[in-house]
Amino acid sequence: MNQHTNPLAETFPPLGNHQAAVEANRCLFCYDAPCTHACPTHIDIPRFIRKISTGNLIGSARAILEANLLGATCARVCPVQELCEGACVLGADHNPIAIGRLQRYAMDHIYSRGITPVRIAATTGKSVAVIGAGPAGLSCAGELARRGHSVTVFEKRELGGGLSTYGIISLREPIEASLAEVKMIERLGVKMETGIELGSSLKLDELQDRFDAVFLGLGLGATPSMRIPGEELILDGLAYIEESKLNAGAMKVGRSVAVIGAGNTAIDCATIARRLGAEQVTMIYRRTAQEMTAYPHEYEFIKKEGVEFRFLTQPVRVLSQGARVTGLSCIRMELDSADAFGRRTPRPANGPEFTIAADQVVKAIGQEKPSLAQRLGLAVDKGFIRVDASFETSIPGVFAGGDCVRASPQWAVPHQATAPGRAPSCGLLTKKDTASTVMAVQDGKLAAAVIDERIGNSDPEPQPRGAVVKEEGQ
Repeated sequence: MNQHTNPLAETFPPLGNHQAAVEANRCLFCYDAPCTHACPTHIDIPRFIRKISTGNLIGSARAILEANLLGATCARVCPVQELCEGACVLGADHNPIAIGRLQRYAMDHIYSRGITPVRIAATTGKSVAVIGAGPAGLSCAGELARRGHSVTVFEKRELGGGLSTYGIISLREPIEASLAEVKMIERLGVKMETGIELGSSLKLDELQDRFDAVFLGLGLGATPSMRIPGEELILDGLAYIEESKLNAGAMKVGRSVAVIGAGNTAIDCATIARRLGAEQVTMIYRRTAQEMTAYPHEYEFIKKEGVEFRFLTQPVRVLSQGARVTGLSCIRMELDSADAFGRRTPRPANGPEFTIAADQVVKAIGQEKPSLAQRLGLAVDKGFIRVDASFETSIPGVFAGGDCVRASPQWAVPHQATAPGRAPSCGLLTKKDTASTVMAVQDGKLAAAVIDERIGNSDPEPQPRGAVVKEEGQ
């Protein structure tokens, strides 16, 4: 289905065989490749592309999965322009290699054939509980399963995948792609139990009694309150995206939509409104374009969609007639001095209130810290779960990773291969890294290596159980 029949279809169609071969053969297969250093999960990019160029697609997928079990998701949602493709040596004078699309090509090949070319170690007899079936949890679970441990994932939602399933616009990742990846993790031997929430139907001390270790991939909480009159009429941005993925045909979109926020989620909400029929979409942000948390390429994309921006603007109340939204009353803002991280703080400027007309308002202003952390008795850092260099929390044997621990500037972006079980340690996170799927995948992978070492190493060179899948081209 293309965008003429589905306005939220994936932006880039899959590469055909000829297209993939031509693109793969453009690669210079650099030694000590910059693209691999720029990948937080350190996929050997020249290796997987070389295998595509020789027709060995199963081998290509295996090379990806060795470093990143969520290679299909990351191929779609990673900010490749900022990471691997941004580091491509061909980018200066030519077009960089389409690394993300080639990675998707290899991963789609194995998923469409039901192939899982992952070597799994002999059973160790050890068990681990993973809380949350988002990228961090799935990555940790899959890595532990491939090492031979028994893993059970507990997920409070009906479907696994976390934000990949519920919170990333279909233009980047259709729900089918996310769920196929969940199924792949299950094929590694991971048991998935949904509709079970830690702190409610599941207790942490019970998990500690039942399992040899626990990993928390809790993600973040709800969208925070703006504390303005009429806020009950504002739609939640994550719920807006979720409805577009699960029930787009029945989704009600206003004629004039205001989106509050300027991050990637806000960009997604504005795109949905525009693609599903809104005549006018306005994004409202209390800072300027320089302070936006959205990726630069997303900003350029949404401007081409015909979305208007109102910078240095702060909503102060929702205007309505009964339950019908008619607009937002706003004030002008100005930027004060920079904070400790170099980001200028907004403050009200002199001037009267003014109105922005809208019949639908959506807020996408970030997410709250994981409130469950303190209820579990875990130490926190600015609301995030505090973990040490081994991803262990203040409770021995309980580990955590992903957005729930992403407290900048404690964390670092890895630019070189990291030894198993060691946390990344070079370079401070920027605003663009603080909610990245690929960083969550890397957290899960590194935490799994530590847990494996802690509860008893598996065979460092796992051998496949059952039949060996023969690679094409061999």
